[in-house]
Amino acid sequence: MTYMFKKILLFLILICCSVSAQNAYRDLSSENWTFHKQNDSQKNKAKIPGTIHTDLFENKLIPDPFLGTNEKQLQWIENENWEYETKFNLSKTELKNQNIDLIFEGLDTYANVYLNGKLFLETDNMFRTWKQSAKKELQIGENHLKIIFKSASNIGKEEAKKLAYILPGDEKVFTRKAQYHYGWDWGPRFVTCGIYRPIKLQFWNDIKIENISYEQISLKNDLAKLNFIVDLNCQKSGTYLLKINDFLKSYSLKNGKNILQIPYEIVNPKRWWCNGLGEPNLYAFQVSVSKKKKNIDSKKLNIGLRTIELVQENDAIGKSFYFKLNGKPIFMKGANYIPPDSFLPRVTDSVYQSIVKNSVDANMNMIRVWGGGVYADDAFYDACDKNGILVWQDFMFACAMYPSDVKFLENVKQEVVDNVNRLQNHPSIALWCGNNENDEGWHNWGWQKQYNYSEADSTSIWNGYKKLFHEVIPQTLDSLLAKEKNIYWPSSPSIGWGRKESLLQGDSHYWGVWWGMEPFEIYKKKVGRFMSEYGFQGIPSVETFKKFAIESELHLNSEVVKAHQKHPTGFQTIQTYMERDYKVPTKFEEYVYVSQLLQAEGMKTAIEAHRRAKPNCMGTLFWQLNDCWPVTSWSSVDYFGNWKAFHYQAKKSFQNVLVSFEEKETVIDVHIINDGKAKVGGNLNLELWDFNGAILWQSETGYSVDNKSNVLVSIPKSIFSKFDKNKIVLRATFCHSYDELAGKIDCTQSEFYFVKPKELKLEKPEITIEYLPNNEIKVSTNTVAKNIYLYQEGTTFSDNYFDLLTYPFDRKIIKLSKPAKDVKVMSLYDTMK
Repeated sequence: MTYMFKKILLFLILICCSVSAQNAYRDLSSENWTFHKQNDSQKNKAKIPGTIHTDLFENKLIPDPFLGTNEKQLQWIENENWEYETKFNLSKTELKNQNIDLIFEGLDTYANVYLNGKLFLETDNMFRTWKQSAKKELQIGENHLKIIFKSASNIGKEEAKKLAYILPGDEKVFTRKAQYHYGWDWGPRFVTCGIYRPIKLQFWNDIKIENISYEQISLKNDLAKLNFIVDLNCQKSGTYLLKINDFLKSYSLKNGKNILQIPYEIVNPKRWWCNGLGEPNLYAFQVSVSKKKKNIDSKKLNIGLRTIELVQENDAIGKSFYFKLNGKPIFMKGANYIPPDSFLPRVTDSVYQSIVKNSVDANMNMIRVWGGGVYADDAFYDACDKNGILVWQDFMFACAMYPSDVKFLENVKQEVVDNVNRLQNHPSIALWCGNNENDEGWHNWGWQKQYNYSEADSTSIWNGYKKLFHEVIPQTLDSLLAKEKNIYWPSSPSIGWGRKESLLQGDSHYWGVWWGMEPFEIYKKKVGRFMSEYGFQGIPSVETFKKFAIESELHLNSEVVKAHQKHPTGFQTIQTYMERDYKVPTKFEEYVYVSQLLQAEGMKTAIEAHRRAKPNCMGTLFWQLNDCWPVTSWSSVDYFGNWKAFHYQAKKSFQNVLVSFEEKETVIDVHIINDGKAKVGGNLNLELWDFNGAILWQSETGYSVDNKSNVLVSIPKSIFSKFDKNKIVLRATFCHSYDELAGKIDCTQSEFYFVKPKELKLEKPEITIEYLPNNEIKVSTNTVAKNIYLYQEGTTFSDNYFDLLTYPFDRKIIKLSKPAKDVKVMSLYDTMK
C-alpha cells in the first residue's frame, strides 16, 4: 500500500466518522502510545487498554509477574508515578462538529490528564467513566494527550495519615480502586495503574442520547406495559423524531437536558427465566433520534421481561430470605465471582462468556459479583442475560471500614450513578448489595480492640458506615431506579457466622469450616436462610502448576508453590482436613488429586445440606467460582479454565432434580429435591453393592415429587449391619420424565459410603476406556472404582471424578470438549497403595 493511498484512506475514514448529521466515536486507544517512569527519559511502547505491569512485561523490562516468585520483586512498581502519552491528528472536518467530548471509560486511578499542554482533567476513581468537553482544547492537525498516573499506594498512605485513627483495611480504603489489587488470601499484590478501558472522542451535533432506561409498569400473560425513559442533551432546540423499534413520534425539544417518557406495549410477552426454569427471552430495542430524515444518534439495548422480589417475612424460624422470579420462589444455586485477572485488560469477552458458560454447565442460576473487585465489563452481564444467570451485584467495598468525608461520599455517589446507569437495564441484575463483610467485620472481628478505638472514634467510624451504606448508596439508587429494579441489601452477610441469629434471618457467610477448622459434618447443622458464602480450598491441577513452575519445584515445600498459596495456613488447613478423611499421598500429583476430592466432598456436604433444608434455606452460593491468577484457592475452576473436581460435583449437586442421602443416628434418609416448575414422577431405585459387583439388597418404588425437598425413604441402618461396611456402597437412582411428549427420561444418581474414604477396602480396578465417535468415550471397570479422574490436556469432560460400579451393570459415556486421543486415568485406589 503506497503512502499516498494510506493518506487518502485515512482521510475517508475520518470523513465517515465525522458526518455532521451523525454522531460518532473515534477510539484513541489504537493510536501510538508510549509510557515511561516519571523523570525517566526512556519511552516505551504501550498497549491501550493496558496496565503498567503488562506494559513493562511486554517491553521485557520485568519478568512475567505470575511466574515463579516474581511477585515479590515487582512491588517497587506501585510506588512510582508513570506517564502515558500519545499524539493524534484531528481533521478540519472533525473539528467542525459542534461538540467533541473526550471520554475515559477507565483510568486506574489517580490521573492528571493534559491535553495540548494544559491540565484537562484530574481523576480519583477507577470505577467511574470520566467525560469532558474537549472542543476548545483541540486543534486541527496534531494534538498531544498525556496522562500522569500517581502512585495509589502512596496517596492512600498519605490520606491515612490525615485521620487521628486507623481504619481497618489499611491504605486501600481511601482509594476508589479494585481492593483485590492490594492482595487477598487468594490473590497477589499488584497495585496497578494505567488506561484499563478505552479512551474515545465523541463527535456530536444538535443532540445526543445520554442515557436510556425503562420501567416495567405491568407484566401479564397477554400484555406487557413499559415506559422508556430517554435522557437527551439538546444543543439546538427544535423538532426531532424519536424512534423505538416500531414506535415513532416527533417531539419539540428545548436547549439543554430533555427527559422523554415513552409508553410501549408488547402483546403476548415472553418472560425471561433463569437457567433451569425456562428460556431467558430477550427483546432487542434500538432507540434513535433524527431530524429531517437524517439519523443523528442511536443506542441499542436488550430487555428481559420478568418480575423479581426479595421476600423477607417473619415465620416460625425467624425471617425468610428468598427471591421470587415471575412470582415463583426460586432456590438460588451458584457461586461468588471475582475478577478473572489481576490485569483486567487481558480479560476478553470470550473469557467472560466462558465463565458464564461454566456456570450454566454446572446448573447454576445465580452469580454473586463480589465487592472487592470491579464492576464487570458489559460482556459479562450480556452473557448472564443470554444464559439466564441472575446477578447479585455488590458495590465495590469489602472487608474494611471506609472514609465518610464529603469528598469521598460524593465520589462514591458518582460511581454509583455511572455503574447503575450502565447496568440497570440488564434483566440478570437481581440485587444491589452495599458491601462484603464490612458490617460483620465491625461487629465480629475485634477491630475496636485491635485498633484501640476510643468511644468517640468508634462512634465516628460507625456513623460514617451508616452514612455511606444506609443513606448515600440507597438514596442514589432511589433516584436512579424504578421500583422493580431497586432491591438493595446493605451488607453481606447481614449477621456474622458466629452468632445464632445468622442462621435465622438474612444471608449467611458460614466459615466455621476452614477458618474455624470445624469438620465438614457441621455443614449439616449450620444451615441459614440464604448461604451466600462458604468454601474450602482445592489445589489446582498439575497442568496449571506447570504454567508457572518447573518440574523440580513441584512439591509443597517449594518456594514457588508456596508463593501461589496466599492463605497463611492454607496448606496446613488442607493437610489437617485431608488426614481426617483420606490417606495422605506422598506424590505431588496424587496429593493435588486428593485435595480436589477433599474440596469436592466438603462442598457436596454443604450444598446438599442447604438444598435439603428447602424452603427454610433458599440459596447456596459457594466461595469461589474463578481465580485471578494461577493459585491454590477456594475456586471450582482455576485461572486457566480447568475444572476442579468440585466443579464437576457442583454440576451434580445443582441438578434441578437431586437425590441426596442424609445419615442420621438409626436411619439413612433419601431425599429428592425438586427445583423445577412442576411435580415430577419417577421411580426411586435403591441398591446395596459390594465392591465386587454383587447386589446385596435393593428396593424400587414409584413417587411423585413436589417442588420442595422430599424425604422419600428412611432406611433403617440395621438392614446393613451384617455387611462389611468398608466394602459396600448404597446407590440411589431416581429416573423421571422431563419431556412427556417426547418421552424423554432423566436420571439423577448418588452414592453413599458407610465409612470415610481412608477406611474403604478398595481393590485395584481395571478401568477400560473405549473411544467412540463424536468426541466421546465409554468408561467401565471390573470392580468399584472411586473418583475416576480422566485427564487429557486442555480438555473438559461432561463428567469427571465419578464413581463406577462393576461392568456390565455400570458404564458411563463421557463427552469431551476436544477429540479424544490419549485419555489418562486415575482413581482413589492409586493413592492408597
